[in-house]
Amino acid sequence: MKLLSVVIPCYNSQAYMRNCIESLLPGREDVELLIVNDGSVDQTAEIADDYARRYPTIVRAIHQPNGGHGEAVNTGIRNATGKYFKVVDSDDWVDIRAYLKVLQTLRDFDEETVSIDMLVSNFVYEKEGSKYKKVMKYDDVLPEDVVFTWDDIKEFGKSQYLMMHSIIYRTRLLKDCGLELPKHTFYVDNLYVYQPLPFVKKMYYLNVDFYRYFIGRDDQSINESVMIRRIDQQIKVNKLMVESVELRSIQNINLYDYMLHQLEIVTVISSIFLIRSGTRENLKKKKELMRYIKAKDPLLYQNIRFGFLGHLTNLPGWFGRRISVGAYKVSQKMIGFN
Repeated sequence: MKLLSVVIPCYNSQAYMRNCIESLLPGREDVELLIVNDGSVDQTAEIADDYARRYPTIVRAIHQPNGGHGEAVNTGIRNATGKYFKVVDSDDWVDIRAYLKVLQTLRDFDEETVSIDMLVSNFVYEKEGSKYKKVMKYDDVLPEDVVFTWDDIKEFGKSQYLMMHSIIYRTRLLKDCGLELPKHTFYVDNLYVYQPLPFVKKMYYLNVDFYRYFIGRDDQSINESVMIRRIDQQIKVNKLMVESVELRSIQNINLYDYMLHQLEIVTVISSIFLIRSGTRENLKKKKELMRYIKAKDPLLYQNIRFGFLGHLTNLPGWFGRRISVGAYKVSQKMIGFN
């Protein structure tokens, strides 16, 4: 069994996928790299096949009709043979020194017959043209150098949350928890992080800047104008998160609080971009989203709607919406995201 399976979803990625793959090859035989060519029409398939030929014991090229990012991740999970599982998008990369520390940590657990459900590490916003690089760290909320549970975590800050870039899951947990990401849908990384969390019991935090999250391409899914055009997909994922976990059934208060926090952040993102679009149609969609959440879970609605972030995104009238967008822009500069 491999120690770590890394899926690299690729769609027309010929311009940057080599940089991603090369950063992961130093894992050598401990790692399998699953390059999932998701119906590309450029040279992605040929590049994937070339790496599979050159590194037959490390790289596997998997070709499938276009199903979107979520289906590429699903394919990775179905084909993974490693004990742990990581997603690295084809336009991102990993820091090699941090990568080797991650592998050594997982190797130590394996040798000691200790099994964890999730490893958390830091990620860096690699924003094109920006000298300041925001690092998403967790050292103020997660214990370091010890296996811990939800009972041991502290409260996450308003701008602090787990993302796909910061986590490595145990592969069997992903296969057993029933995770199936929707096809042809963007922003499914939120669902990927969120849905398995109730199955996570043992965790470990490694305080290294492992994942390098590139931001800046004009066609990138998290580009602001692109997000506004695809707002229906953001709303779809938002609703799927609400549906995927019955929050009232979660007994551990720290886990409950964190999952509520993550739902609040995703709902605020949906609301901000619906406001940012400036159309009446999207303002109606914002109200419909809140009505949907209220109907599904009135307590969840109360927490999201009347929390600090909920108040911020539901200020009345034109002037209130201006304040909401202004606060979002300040957050952009502070955090460094698109």
